[in-house]
Amino acid sequence: MAKYTRGTVTAFSPFDARADAEALRKAMKGMGTDEETVLKILTSRNNAQRQEIASAFKTLFGRDLVDDLKSELTGKFETLMVSLMRPTYIFDAHALKHAIKGAGTNEKVLTEILASRTPAEVQSIKQVYLQEYEANLEDKITGETSGYFQRLLVVLLQANRDPDGRVDEGLVEQDAQVLFRAGELKWGTDEEKFITILGTRSVSHLRKVFDKYMTISGFQIEETIDRETSGDLEKLLLAVVKCIRSVPAYFAETLYYSMKGAGTDDDTLIRVMVSRSEIDLWDIRQEFRKNFAKSLYQMIQKDTSGDYRKALLLLCGGNDE
Repeated sequence: MAKYTRGTVTAFSPFDARADAEALRKAMKGMGTDEETVLKILTSRNNAQRQEIASAFKTLFGRDLVDDLKSELTGKFETLMVSLMRPTYIFDAHALKHAIKGAGTNEKVLTEILASRTPAEVQSIKQVYLQEYEANLEDKITGETSGYFQRLLVVLLQANRDPDGRVDEGLVEQDAQVLFRAGELKWGTDEEKFITILGTRSVSHLRKVFDKYMTISGFQIEETIDRETSGDLEKLLLAVVKCIRSVPAYFAETLYYSMKGAGTDDDTLIRVMVSRSEIDLWDIRQEFRKNFAKSLYQMIQKDTSGDYRKALLLLCGGNDE
C-alpha cells in the first residue's frame, strides 16, 4: 500500500566534499559571512553529502563545521542550517529529547513524530535514543505525560502496527462498529477502544474502517474524535487518523498552520521542511496546493524573510502556482 513518495532534495552531482568544505570555510572566514554561499551549498546537498562535507571540513581545517555555523550565523537562519547538518538518523531522536527536556513538555513534537513515522522508523528512533542519550525513550516520555495521551504514545512507541496485507472485511466491519459504540453510541467515551484500534491495525485496514465508519454512523471518524475527546489525546488521535489517510496531506496541513495567522511557528516549519526534504516534500507540496488553494512556496515567501526565506524556498524547490 505504501505509495512511492518523493523528496525535493537529492544527491548533488558532481559532488566534491573538499571543494564544498573549502567554499564554506572561505564564506565564514574573516570579517562578515557570505550567507548566500552557505545556504546554497547546504540546501542543495543531501544529508549524507553534508556529513561528508563536515568530515572534509575537519580534515582540512581542524575545525568543526557545525560550531562554525553556530558562531557565524544567527537566529532562525542559524537554526535551519544547523538542523540541515544534523545526521538524518539522529534528527527525530534529537527533536524528541528536546521536546521532553526541562520545564514543560512539547506535546506537539511528540504527536507529530510518533503519529507520522513508520514502525521501522520508530524502532530506529528508540535505538538511537538509547545509544546517543543513554536513556530509554519510552521511560522518558511516560515520565512527562499522563492519561490516555500517554497510553496512545506508548502504543505507538511499541511500533507493532500490523503490516499491510490482505484486508479482512469482517474485521473491518467489526472495528467500525466497535468505534461507533465506543464513541457516538455511548454516554461518555471508551477511549481505550480508539487507542487499540487506531494504534495497532494496519494502514490499509484502517482506511477501510474509516469508510465503513462513515457508512454506519454518517460521520467522518475525525468528527467523532473531535466531539468525543479533547486536549492532547484529541490532537494525537486526529494526527494518527490523518497520517493513516495520507502522511503528505498531514504535513501539508502542519506546514499551513505553522504559518497561518499572526506569527509563525518557526520550530515546526524548520522541523518539517528539514525532516521531509528527502522523503516526501514534493508530495507535500502537491497536497498543499490541492488543499489550501495556494502553493507552499508562496506561503513561505509571504511569511518569512532574509536568508532564512531564501534557504526555505530552495528546500521547497519550486512554486506550484
